[in-house]
Amino acid sequence: MVRGEIYFLDLAPRSGSEEKGRRPCILVSHDAFTSNPRWASATVVPLTTSPRWQVPSPTVVLFQAGECGLPKSCAALAHQVTTVDKSKMIGPPIGKLTPAKQSELEQSLRNYLVL
Repeated sequence: MVRGEIYFLDLAPRSGSEEKGRRPCILVSHDAFTSNPRWASATVVPLTTSPRWQVPSPTVVLFQAGECGLPKSCAALAHQVTTVDKSKMIGPPIGKLTPAKQSELEQSLRNYLVL
């Protein structure tokens, strides 16, 4: 697992306005943590195809269908960043962020977390 890779995850159970269900997520944990077999969790940013989020925002990164290996146009929701057990990751990565998209996602996380 490498920072910037995109995996399908099973985000259930969840509650309230949290993103839920089987969906692609971008791995944002530091590689030193995700490569450690004793470290059971990973931090991810979920993606959504909801039209509500397909607009520019300080905490949203937009993707076109086919970009970075994603099958549909979607949006990464930095304001929904979450830590999950690695067992929720389904299969191998489906894609990887380009350096430009990685930088855009990092900025959206800084915007949300005020870093």
